[in-house]
Amino acid sequence: MNLTELTKMYDFTGRTVVVTGGTGVLGQAMVRAIVGCGANVALVARNREKAEPQVAALEGPGKAVVFTADVLDAGSLREAAQEVVKEFGRVDALLNGAGGNHPGATTNPQQKFFDLPEEALRFVFDLNMLGTIIPSQVFGRQMAEQGEGVILNVSSMSAVRPLTRVLGYSAAKAGVNSFTQWLAVHLATEYSPSIRVNAIAPGFFLTEQNRFLLTDKETGSLTQRGQSIIGHTPMGRFGEPKDLLGTLLWLLSPASAFVTGVVVPVDGGFSAFGGV
Repeated sequence: MNLTELTKMYDFTGRTVVVTGGTGVLGQAMVRAIVGCGANVALVARNREKAEPQVAALEGPGKAVVFTADVLDAGSLREAAQEVVKEFGRVDALLNGAGGNHPGATTNPQQKFFDLPEEALRFVFDLNMLGTIIPSQVFGRQMAEQGEGVILNVSSMSAVRPLTRVLGYSAAKAGVNSFTQWLAVHLATEYSPSIRVNAIAPGFFLTEQNRFLLTDKETGSLTQRGQSIIGHTPMGRFGEPKDLLGTLLWLLSPASAFVTGVVVPVDGGFSAFGGV
């Protein structure tokens, strides 16, 4: 393979990538990269008012369109899928980026494990697990019919090593890892070996969700939790959104044609560090 052929693998011109959770800090960076490589992006979001300014600011040869749907509502996703096909012709890839935590599913000195409310735990499980499974059912069906496609899930370091306090989030993301492997085998053996399913497991990034768990809101200095994380990250820093893009594009591209059922950590070495 020569350099021209290799470079062409990352030219997504004419391909359509459906993205959920694309309005967050990491999601926005990933959408920019995909559009920059020439892909059409179908940004599925509940809040059109939040998503449309982001789309308007995108630069690149690709095109992005917002489609309103809820990742926990299969009916709205099916309607969005029909609109995506009408707009772009087909679906080549799905990036399941929707997810998050809830304060009620997190332990702290005031909120013991024994008192975690069922509704908060259910919210986190549903958002992260069903919010990955249901879009995979809707858009994965189209891939099964056409015999090819890529599904890329977003996991977390919490799935690899359960973190203190975030019970609901850790358990739900561990489920995403298991589902990634299960779906990879299912789609390859039951439908087509040209359908691949993988996941990215980001390490610690300063996002809207965890910024003020890891840094002090007033001073910007590391909290005790932030210091502990940096102390267990061999590269000695938090990740930046751009750090995810190489892995993202590789797993979406034909360069990873023989890769399925894997969860790739992008964590600065956190998962490799034994603590001593």
